[in-house]
Amino acid sequence: MATSLKIDDALKSRVQQLASQRRRSPHWVMLEAIQQYVEREEAREAFKQEALASWAAYKETGMHLTGEEVRGWLATWGTDGEDAVPECHG
Repeated sequence: MATSLKIDDALKSRVQQLASQRRRSPHWVMLEAIQQYVEREEAREAFKQEALASWAAYKETGMHLTGEEVRGWLATWGTDGEDAVPECHG
């Protein structure tokens, strides 16, 4: 699918300079930038949706872990005494 972008001269110059430094085409640089942006924003949206679902579940059930409980559990990661995930409580 061919798509055109209108960019100002300053940005066009920056893209061309970067492309030259990377020995890539300006098209490659712009495509890479768009792909990275879309992947980052998709991940951000997925995180937001997971947080909203967690908040809804908490409001419905009251089940949770405290920050102290989570920090204590995380402190055991990578140690010989690594703890299992703590149980949520109301």
